[in-house]
Amino acid sequence: LLPKRLERRSRPRDQGSGRTPIARAALVLLALVPMALPDTLQAQSSATRLPFRAGDHHEYDLKFGVISVGSGSLSVTGPDSLRGHEVMRLRYEINGGIPFFRVHDVMESWFDVTQMLSLRFTQDLSEGPKRYSRHYDFYPAESIVLERGKDRAPTVAQPLDDAAFIFFVRTLNLEVGQTLTFNRYFRPSANPVTIQVLRKESITVPAGTFNTIVVKPTIRTSGIFSEGGQAELWFSDDADHTLIQMKAKLSFGSLSLYLRPSRNRR
Repeated sequence: LLPKRLERRSRPRDQGSGRTPIARAALVLLALVPMALPDTLQAQSSATRLPFRAGDHHEYDLKFGVISVGSGSLSVTGPDSLRGHEVMRLRYEINGGIPFFRVHDVMESWFDVTQMLSLRFTQDLSEGPKRYSRHYDFYPAESIVLERGKDRAPTVAQPLDDAAFIFFVRTLNLEVGQTLTFNRYFRPSANPVTIQVLRKESITVPAGTFNTIVVKPTIRTSGIFSEGGQAELWFSDDADHTLIQMKAKLSFGSLSLYLRPSRNRR
């Protein structure tokens, strides 16, 4: 239930993030955007085995064109408890930049793995001279999201935030030729999101050579996953669907992430 002091607040206006283009693109790449229900048949996630667990840690090289500009990581801790729900804590981090402009961005999601939805989402972003901090609490039963310092706003009944999506997508069955749609992103105006499962491909990254399945997401925004954008993601072609590589063509260049050899990688 909503905290009593917030039950009667009105809805806030949506505001942009104010992030720089490279930092924004890098975080969106690492976090992934909403994906998943087929047009006529709901894609089912695994109820018996999750492809991630507490202690998982993945590290990535971040490149702008052919230039190395930093690193990224994904990690899982828990289980923990939030408002009576058992959750896993999903953490994304970007470190890098260019001389005189450094970026250190962190996103965390408190993810209910039983119901497959988000209960809390935080962003701590440091980009050059600017600092941003955002904190969201989701109340699925009321379809409400509370952003710290703002009034309550409507959300979907089973919300997924930016950080939770990549883990949710990893639980799905991905088959070449599918076009999937999804309406669970926590900002209703950005739904629906579609994802095309394009092909299978063998690729080599710093972590080694992998058989992968390639997907192209599209979201109703003006960002790198917009209808006119060119972004692709490579997941391992196995039960874990580990994120191996990402590439996006932007108006000011291309941005890529490549999996490194990492501790506790499954």
